[in-house]
Amino acid sequence: MRAAVLYGTAGSLVLATVVAAPAGSAQIRSDRAERHGTAVAAARAADDGIRFGTCSEDQDGPGSLQCGTVTVPLDYAHPDGEQIKLTVSRVRATGRDPRNGKRSVPRQGALVYNPGGPGASGMYFPLIGMIPEWKRIASAYDLVGYAPRGVGRSAPISCQDPKLLLKGPAPSPTDPSESYKEERVARAKAYARGCVERSGRAIRHFTSVNNARDLDVLRAALGERKLTFMGASYGTYFGALYAELFPSHVRRMVLDSAVNPDPAKVWYRNNLDQSAAFETRWADFRTWIAEHHKVYGLGRTAEEVQRSYETARARLAAEPAGGEVGPGQLQGAFLQAGYYDDYWPQRARALSAYLSGDPQPLIRQAAPHPDSVKEQENGKAVYTAVECNDAPWPRAWHTWDRDNTRLARVAPFETWSNAWMNLPCAFWPLPRQRPLDVRTVPGELAPTLILAAERDAATPYAGALEMRRRLSGSALVTERASGSHGIGGGSNRCVNAHLDAYLLEGRVPAAGATCAPHRPPEPR
Repeated sequence: MRAAVLYGTAGSLVLATVVAAPAGSAQIRSDRAERHGTAVAAARAADDGIRFGTCSEDQDGPGSLQCGTVTVPLDYAHPDGEQIKLTVSRVRATGRDPRNGKRSVPRQGALVYNPGGPGASGMYFPLIGMIPEWKRIASAYDLVGYAPRGVGRSAPISCQDPKLLLKGPAPSPTDPSESYKEERVARAKAYARGCVERSGRAIRHFTSVNNARDLDVLRAALGERKLTFMGASYGTYFGALYAELFPSHVRRMVLDSAVNPDPAKVWYRNNLDQSAAFETRWADFRTWIAEHHKVYGLGRTAEEVQRSYETARARLAAEPAGGEVGPGQLQGAFLQAGYYDDYWPQRARALSAYLSGDPQPLIRQAAPHPDSVKEQENGKAVYTAVECNDAPWPRAWHTWDRDNTRLARVAPFETWSNAWMNLPCAFWPLPRQRPLDVRTVPGELAPTLILAAERDAATPYAGALEMRRRLSGSALVTERASGSHGIGGGSNRCVNAHLDAYLLEGRVPAAGATCAPHRPPEPR
């Protein structure tokens, strides 16, 4: 998910007005048909269940991992029309207390997880029960993952030949020329056309609202009267849509690193906000590198580290590392470090080694890998289809150019790469939806748990505050002065204690609950 709220000087950015048309009678009829279609599909799934068995070779895992499929309508307005199959994975609850193997633990049902995206698969999520931080949850819940519509083997979609992702090196200008902008506009138009040409007009049904409906069909297929769900990043958005659409079907819900669900933010403004937030997170990373100058030799201040990074960019532009890694690949690798500080030591080491004459660590970390390009292309296709279908986007290039040019003056690190990622939505040839206005009233929804890191760039903290405001009775746990994306079940014991208490006992933390930051990574 590329999302969030503008900070500091970027807050004065003038944004284009992007307003969806009000719902008319045709829209109301469609909503009713889709509600009915979801009920029909869920009832059918409850009767059919899921036949779990051995996973296929490309889904292989330990013997405890089982796989199956659930059937959902392509179009919920026509529940008896074309059907698609979503792949599902499961590891059964162990039923044993990890702290006392002789003590049995009552099963609480299935915990369904989505890792975000759009375009990410949760098929390997059930294996997380082997990690110490998850063992208590794995003792009480069947851990269930799945690949949402369009992802992996779940009616996969595509927008371009995956081999094109192997083409490199790529530039990554922070102040692009007019000719470069024209090239990227042409590429965005071709990509949008490619989505429909390769996947057909049925791609219009790949939306966040349909992801929420699919989740209710999955709930029914698992035999669960009510859903226990944990979503991270983009998974929090369609989790919130589920809460809006099916509030009485929610048992417990964890929203980890929440997307801002305000319809006015989905998705154009959210992406501008994310670009602004990544500038702060990039500064955090550079400050950490500077604190460990004796290890990496990249500078004693964040500004000196920035100069080292710019030196590497210039060298790679002149002579790509291994013929594959240019400034674009460098920026992509370091953008990952903005999501997860676990990456900081290896990225810093790779940059240090490259500037010292050894490009191999950087090539290993930043070069495209032939064995993963098909998955990457599929993920990007789903990301594009879902976000473009979900909401209105500015159609005029001059709006994108104006807003991103202004933002890039104060937040150059991610702004233009994020703009290019989303630009196909300006030229999307299919109808766009009007985002749901997520709001629940007191007593309508079971208390939900929201987890957020204060300096998260991918889903800035303002989104968590907005999510808490819109979901009545929800509770927010904040990891202070930290910026990792997705904090539940990670390295922060305080956060994990709140997660365990909520999922295992139904206890909701008091208002204003906070946790001290997890320890920063050790340099190596």
